[in-house]
Amino acid sequence: MPVAAATPSPLYQVTMPTLAADVVEVRVTRWLKQVGDRIESGEPLLEVSTDKINVEVPADASGRLYEIRTSPGTTVPTGSIIAVIEQSTAVIP
Repeated sequence: MPVAAATPSPLYQVTMPTLAADVVEVRVTRWLKQVGDRIESGEPLLEVSTDKINVEVPADASGRLYEIRTSPGTTVPTGSIIAVIEQSTAVIP
């Protein structure tokens, strides 16, 4: 009888998206998910703010939140890596 084996989980690096053409950095205000939580693509992951707006940033991958690289209160440039999602593993028969 074949034994099922899990393939290694790919790690997806979440980058801070560009919210507007003139926004080059944002302040992380609150994480809506914690390390170890399941997340679906499109689901809110964190809240950020600028001097003009407050907005929720959705995850752009599904899986488990593997690592958070920025703390609330931290200002980060757009395009920087802010978290890592461990994407779902595939089972091979």
